[in-house]
Amino acid sequence: MSVADRIRIREIRLLSDDWYVLRKATFDWLRGDGAWQTVSREAYDRGDGVALVPYNRAARTVVLVRQFRYPAYSNGLDDLMIEAPAGLLDDAAPEARIRDEVEEETGYRLGRVEKVATCFMSPGAVTEKLWLYIAEYEPGMRAGQGGGVEVEGEDIEVLELPFSEAMAMIGRGQIVDAKTIILLQHLALTAFAGPVA
Repeated sequence: MSVADRIRIREIRLLSDDWYVLRKATFDWLRGDGAWQTVSREAYDRGDGVALVPYNRAARTVVLVRQFRYPAYSNGLDDLMIEAPAGLLDDAAPEARIRDEVEEETGYRLGRVEKVATCFMSPGAVTEKLWLYIAEYEPGMRAGQGGGVEVEGEDIEVLELPFSEAMAMIGRGQIVDAKTIILLQHLALTAFAGPVA
């Protein structure tokens, strides 16, 4: 039985359409025990996104960004967020969009990008699906300063870190962004697996 056979939408109500869209859905759900139950849930729709960690295998470094994230601040993070360059798809193909985002945020113009996964980060409340990537970079690929787009309110600092330091920052609670942790863990199992050269 598909999920479509287990749900009957009663109503979808628009609650907010400001920066992003918030909707409340009321629906009947066919439970595992065979009974129908009426449920209401809110879903925040901000569009789908992309994220990528550039890495240099020979130098054993990664490029991350640091910026202010109001939602994290409002939930107790009294620091700037360190994370993978990322952005919304805005109706673009994921590979094309992530190349543009990385260049806007870090200044690096990447070559080949490698898809790691497609996932939902907070499926209980947010509709966003993320395409996660990694890509090798070299110093000569730096085509600009990065820093984001000022008119979009971006004020981004570019960080080039030893991979070992980025991993230690996860353990110290300095990197708390889930997409970044996933990508760094992936690099630990792939590109940086094995002994240090």
